[in-house]
Amino acid sequence: MTESVYKIIELVGSSPVSWEEATQNAVKSAGMSLRDLRIAEVVTLDMKMENDRPAVFRSRVKLSFKVLAE
Repeated sequence: MTESVYKIIELVGSSPVSWEEATQNAVKSAGMSLRDLRIAEVVTLDMKMENDRPAVFRSRVKLSFKVLAE
């Protein structure tokens, strides 16, 4: 049986449109430099307010990816 090791990082994605898009932006950005992404867990959702309205939706995401053995 092959053993695997995974690293977990935390990212914050943002979007002026929605929390879903903010989450997708975090995962997409991570995928540009990391390979073998496994799990994305949304930890926190919040938003920045301006003039009593949502201006930026933010999603804090824990991402795991496989660590490659040398």
